[in-house]
Amino acid sequence: MTLRQTNIDTMRNGLFDVLVVGAGINGAVSSAALAGRGASVALIDRGDFGGFTSQESSNLVWGGFKYLENYELPLVFGLCRSRNRLMKAYPDNVKEIGFLASLGTTAPYAPWFAGLGATAYWGIGQFGTKRPKVYSPEKVETAEPVIKTDDIRGAIEYYDAYLVDNDSRFVFSFVRSAIEAGASVANYVELVSAERDGDRWRARLRDVDSGEEFETSARVIVNAAGPFVDGLNEEWGLTTEHRIVYSKGIHLVVPRLTTTKHDRVLGFFDDTQRLFYVIPMGRRSVIGTTDTRIDTPFTEVDDDDRTFLLEQINARLDLDQPLTVDDVIAERSGVRPLVVKRGAGDQRDVDWTSLSRKHEIERDDDRSVVTVFGGKLTDCLNVGEEVCGEVEHLGVPLERDLRNWYGEPATATRDEFFRQARLMKLDRLRSKPDTEPLSDRLWRRYGRRAFDMLEAIRADPRMGEDIMGSADYLRAELYNAAEHEMIVRLDDFMRRRSKIDLVVSDEAIASSPGLREVAEILFGDDAQLRLDEYFDA
Repeated sequence: MTLRQTNIDTMRNGLFDVLVVGAGINGAVSSAALAGRGASVALIDRGDFGGFTSQESSNLVWGGFKYLENYELPLVFGLCRSRNRLMKAYPDNVKEIGFLASLGTTAPYAPWFAGLGATAYWGIGQFGTKRPKVYSPEKVETAEPVIKTDDIRGAIEYYDAYLVDNDSRFVFSFVRSAIEAGASVANYVELVSAERDGDRWRARLRDVDSGEEFETSARVIVNAAGPFVDGLNEEWGLTTEHRIVYSKGIHLVVPRLTTTKHDRVLGFFDDTQRLFYVIPMGRRSVIGTTDTRIDTPFTEVDDDDRTFLLEQINARLDLDQPLTVDDVIAERSGVRPLVVKRGAGDQRDVDWTSLSRKHEIERDDDRSVVTVFGGKLTDCLNVGEEVCGEVEHLGVPLERDLRNWYGEPATATRDEFFRQARLMKLDRLRSKPDTEPLSDRLWRRYGRRAFDMLEAIRADPRMGEDIMGSADYLRAELYNAAEHEMIVRLDDFMRRRSKIDLVVSDEAIASSPGLREVAEILFGDDAQLRLDEYFDA
């Protein structure tokens, strides 16, 4: 029986302290925090873990430098503090990175003034990163020759952090933490209905994959449905102080644009004086993001989006050939669920530039519902802790927070893994240029489970082979994913447990001789069904 089916069986007719609806970053971190403090937790999502808003981020962990423009100092301080905590807790997954922001004719600030802002940002962030710098045009050209410097006044470089792997995989790390703490967790399980019955909620759930319906009960519901929180609350007859409005953002993934050996984010002001970035992703660069008000949480990249970003970046980089649509390897499009107070007028009346990615948490004492509005990946630990506080107020006793529900394994465990990897000469299995050592990658992605992969490779050297050529995934990783990562559809692996869909072209994926074996390892007899489903999507 699969891990997912075991969890569904546990949910069926069960009684939990908390049912968490939505397995994006807010739901995942809430489940990990609650389970880590002794609550019985069920976590569901009608799609995959991190499969909506949380898979469309910029993969950055940052304190919100731009929020200084609106003097949101408490927000910036809180985000910087959270960034510092994540960097300390996840040293192999969340790494410091420089942001080199060019100040050209479209920039609203002079370099000296931006430098003061960067220094203030560094101080507000409790000096948790490297010191910022101010660059002359000449120094910019030396630091990043790809930047056009003929019409810039200079640049600043400040520091934040980024996710070495993708955002959805980071979300899944909290899902795994919740499972390890005893939570029952299942993707592709939809909340059909929920009714308050005495001291508990009775919820009817549906397995989206099989169509089976079943019931479960919980004392408290955490509404962590991201862009869909308002709709759920309306179904339950709840009135809240806050609501969500939508901002669409897109990214384009292209071949690597920078030539420097170290990773660095390039920042530019577009023609509307809004910052956009060129973000490193291994052998690729990610250009974005845009900011467009919309009325629906469902989005896609359109021709205007592509044209705008390509025009903006071509005007600011000195490339051998201008980027065209043919250079785009992958596209990302999602909404930011932004928080406003009810009574603030129609969505179109909201001052878009003043809205930040802050979160708000509300508690309904009569119905025992906690709702998480907005937020961003950087602030996830705060969300988890605050949700625990609200759930305690609703009468669910929690154990003392030992903060063991997040973070990478202990240093001694890490050292032992790398000792074993050196003894078996793991890194010599790779001969591809410009790829990181295997030992670094396996430890970062899997932590303690990476020991099982060492054992598998010792027992069968074929387990140490790349299975899809340019995708950089070992056969051992696929078997591990099949057993532990609750992959229901091929897209779950290609887009979220890995970032293959983001860095390898559709043509290369379709023609990969290893793709069928990937499907067979993950799905067994259902391999062809899942392949057809993947290519039809």
